[in-house]
Amino acid sequence: MSERRPVFSTTSGTEIDPVYAAGDVSRDRALPGEFPYTRGVYPTMYRGRLWTMRQYAGFGTAAETNARFRYLLESGQTGLSVAFDLPTQMGYDSDDARVRGEVGRVGVAIDSIEDMHRLFEEIPLERVSTAMTINATAPVLLAMYAGVARERGIDPAVLRGTLQNDVLKEFIARGTYIYPVEPSVRFVTDVFDFCAREMPRWRSISISGYHIREAGATAAQELAFTIANGLEYVRRAIERGLEIDDFAPGLSFFFSADRLFFEEVAKFRAARRMWARLMRDRFGAAEESCRLKFHTQTSGAALTAQQPLNNVVRVAIQALSAVLGGTQSLHTNSYDEALSLPGADAARLALRTQQILAAETGVGDTVDPLGGSHFVESLTDDLESRARAYLARIDELGGPVQAIDYMREEIHLSARRHQEAVESGALEVVGVNLHTDAEPVEMPKAPDFARLADEQRRRLARLRTERDGADVEASLEGIRRAAAGDANLLPVLIDAVRRRVTLGEISHALREVWGEYRPG
Repeated sequence: MSERRPVFSTTSGTEIDPVYAAGDVSRDRALPGEFPYTRGVYPTMYRGRLWTMRQYAGFGTAAETNARFRYLLESGQTGLSVAFDLPTQMGYDSDDARVRGEVGRVGVAIDSIEDMHRLFEEIPLERVSTAMTINATAPVLLAMYAGVARERGIDPAVLRGTLQNDVLKEFIARGTYIYPVEPSVRFVTDVFDFCAREMPRWRSISISGYHIREAGATAAQELAFTIANGLEYVRRAIERGLEIDDFAPGLSFFFSADRLFFEEVAKFRAARRMWARLMRDRFGAAEESCRLKFHTQTSGAALTAQQPLNNVVRVAIQALSAVLGGTQSLHTNSYDEALSLPGADAARLALRTQQILAAETGVGDTVDPLGGSHFVESLTDDLESRARAYLARIDELGGPVQAIDYMREEIHLSARRHQEAVESGALEVVGVNLHTDAEPVEMPKAPDFARLADEQRRRLARLRTERDGADVEASLEGIRRAAAGDANLLPVLIDAVRRRVTLGEISHALREVWGEYRPG
């Protein structure tokens, strides 16, 4: 009997055999919780504690987003995840003429510590875990979060959460960078240093493969480029004088759960094994520093505007791959995200998807249930081998900073091949090039962004008139001096935001010292 396709393969180019046997794999025998953690970073995994359920949320003003946060918490969400608008990500205040039309559109607008207070109003910071997807301006947002805690009488040392703070992947895949590479990486390591001393429960970085994958990378490229960036951050922190086992346990990762179920499970298992071995071999790290802990988000790029309810099924299957792969926290996309910001009902359904997996399926009752599958073990080995080949090439080029153009080009080539496969029909997408229909898609009603932006600008104008102008200028001068030297910027930033200096003012002061990045 003839087969449906001449070749079956993964996104990374591995040909899939009709059947696998024990001789096809070189399986390690370590149990869950044992180095190199292929089967899981903890011995009991979800038998002891389920993954943290986060739903990424943020739009318009802080007050609007706060209402969504409280809605999700009341629906059973166990951790917050903040989306920031592009002006906030790029270091501009909402009243800057250059960002008109962008305020609040893809996340919440945060201009000052007053906005951060509104964002977390009636939310107990000492009891909730908060993730913030922010990179070039990440230290400023962390300063605001710590500043809010202090103004509420909460010691920042008790705060739990994760700051994305992964600027290298911005140069490779996403583009929300501000400063040149070297000062940008210095800013990242300032956060490592500060968190190790002042916020020990806070994860100082979420090294992100997600955006690399969303830009078009294969699973092997996502794995390799993410780990390469992680190793570079570790090297820079050690050069800064930090002890590896003081900061490395606070590192975390962020991966995509994409369309090919078994390849994704194998990717998560390979990531743990690679990171553990590389951290021990290259840096002599202790076991706790070798445990790769990660957050997962289902694939935004896999969502379709056509037949959007199909996305409910896609998200459920992708979420299952993350759980079977051993994720520590999970965000499930809403089915309407290819059309607009998630509606409240769609966001709740996405959360319910996780809750059903946790409560009704038994997938958390045993650790690494796919471990020992000849197919999954073979894919795990193959992905590690392919990722290590990419790492070797990056090392040949001098490391991730010198290899930015190489990684960017590899992603572009993979993205083009994927798009060509969809357009030709070689890659089937239900509702797009398979089982299509002519029914029009009803667009959800969008928020009134113009009104929200006007509200934000009015609040910002009021803050500028009420604060002490001399305090502001003194704070900005302190920031310039710290940026020109080698002092950690976080204490200076916390003082500045508490004096009501804005994110845009801080970012412009740093631009004056460091300049801006211009792609070659």
